Amino acid sequence: MSVRTQSSEQSGQPVHRAGFACFVGRPNAGKSTLTNALVGQKVAITANQPQTTRHTVRGIVHRPDAQLILVDTPGLHKPRTLLGERLNDVVRTTWAEVDVIGFCLPANEKLGPGDRFIAKELAGIKKSPKVAIVTKTDLVDSKTLAEQLIAIDQLGKELGIEWAEIVPVSATANKQVDLLADLLVPMLPEGPALYPDGELTDEPEQVMIAELIREAALEGVRDELPHSIAVVVEEMLPREDRPADKPLLDIHAFVYIERPSQKGIIIGPKGKRLKEVGIKSRKQIEALLGTPVFLDLHVKVAKDWQRDPRQLRKLGF
Repeated sequence: MSVRTQSSEQSGQPVHRAGFACFVGRPNAGKSTLTNALVGQKVAITANQPQTTRHTVRGIVHRPDAQLILVDTPGLHKPRTLLGERLNDVVRTTWAEVDVIGFCLPANEKLGPGDRFIAKELAGIKKSPKVAIVTKTDLVDSKTLAEQLIAIDQLGKELGIEWAEIVPVSATANKQVDLLADLLVPMLPEGPALYPDGELTDEPEQVMIAELIREAALEGVRDELPHSIAVVVEEMLPREDRPADKPLLDIHAFVYIERPSQKGIIIGPKGKRLKEVGIKSRKQIEALLGTPVFLDLHVKVAKDWQRDPRQLRKLGF
């Protein structure tokens, strides 16, 4: 078992590499937080409940020697709805197309059936190298971490997976995040950059804005409505009659829920919750776009949208 904890010097003439890496793992294994830490800016929605990532968000890490494009997939899980089945299809398609797969396993939770379920699927993918990434190491002591590293090595042996590396990281404490990038880069094919310098993601802005609103809407209601919220940005228009040095962008968005009874939870007493969602997400949208924003939010009921193919299409799934 090779556990990397420091960078190895590379000799010879530098070559440029560019390619795709994807982080997999059961829901809430720290994939999105790790993507954001590597890219250095918030590109993937993170929240403390499973199944918050619904879109394949690509974060782009620019280095002098490489461009590492991170594909952040939904967590693979046993599906209970049509939405769940579609999310799983997205995951498997992504795995088949990337240059390296990072399997995220939290240091603070023993390996469980969910991890095994994913590891078995990974064992069937032969061409992509697989790196085991032990996340959330800031939450455990060295003894617990050592036990987890041994358990992951053992899991690989049982299922016939040869880990290219086993890397402990903490995205929130920024420990070994750069090392992880150093280890992933040599597994990418040689080639020129695939995206212009400075680009951090290829997600359309409207999708990212919808995700920021959804993240703010989930806060505080995660126990009641963990998966019932979808957000669609209907339009984004520069406000007319504004001077060039004082632009304002009007954004109109709908927060969709599944049942009328959920409306009150999202809006809150006298509209207080929805107002807080608006304030919080507007600040993040302004930081993302670099321009002042007027955000207009409305709550709509889309009955049982997670189980309805027509509504899933309308909401972008």
